[in-house]
Amino acid sequence: MPPIKELHYFDQLSRVQRASPSRCRDERDLRFLENIKSLSGKPDMDLEHYARLFEPKGSLLSGDISPNYSTLNNKVIRQVVGYFPNLKVIFLARDPVERVWSHLSMEVRYRQIEPFDVTDIDQVNRNVLRRGMLLRSYPSAVVARWKRYVHPERFRIYFFDDLQRNPAELRRSILHFLRADPDKPSRRVAADCNSWAGVEKLPLADKVRSHLAQFFKKELKTCAARLGGPARDWPARYGF
Repeated sequence: MPPIKELHYFDQLSRVQRASPSRCRDERDLRFLENIKSLSGKPDMDLEHYARLFEPKGSLLSGDISPNYSTLNNKVIRQVVGYFPNLKVIFLARDPVERVWSHLSMEVRYRQIEPFDVTDIDQVNRNVLRRGMLLRSYPSAVVARWKRYVHPERFRIYFFDDLQRNPAELRRSILHFLRADPDKPSRRVAADCNSWAGVEKLPLADKVRSHLAQFFKKELKTCAARLGGPARDWPARYGF
């Protein structure tokens, strides 16, 4: 994986402010950081030079994770998939109610938005009804967009529920999909390596939870029908 956790190339040409420093373990990481800085200075997306970022990996599997890729429009998805015909795409789907509240909690924590009264429905609506927030809050629409261009054998949906329930098994499943060896020894990552994992989210009052559930009611049912897996249980969490 790149020395930058979220590359944000396809959505922002990597022109983003980062909360944490980039990893730099070896010469390959250093080269990557130098090259992405040069690439992000170009006015438009350059897929040829983006691909060259990963050349030092040789035949090893390489990837790029950026949650905002779920918001890419049809034109950009078509360009990316057209240039990388062997691309495999993984989408981690999450209950829309839980996802949007986690997202708001993160934005408040990093001061991307002003703190607000989390018990006030109007203030909650004001923050939820932003275009950028809504684009990432409908998993069924995200999957449909990507499936238009990615062959079914190269597209997989996984679920945040499985990440919480059994992360080791989820890891094995992903590596099988990528045709990697899940039994190959890998560098151990401490459970607390994610500084966000132990941070409390904004308190979610029952009335706000019910309001968000009603707001996403149709999407919860659509996900249950179209995505399957743990999504089948999402509507029941809210009595639907």
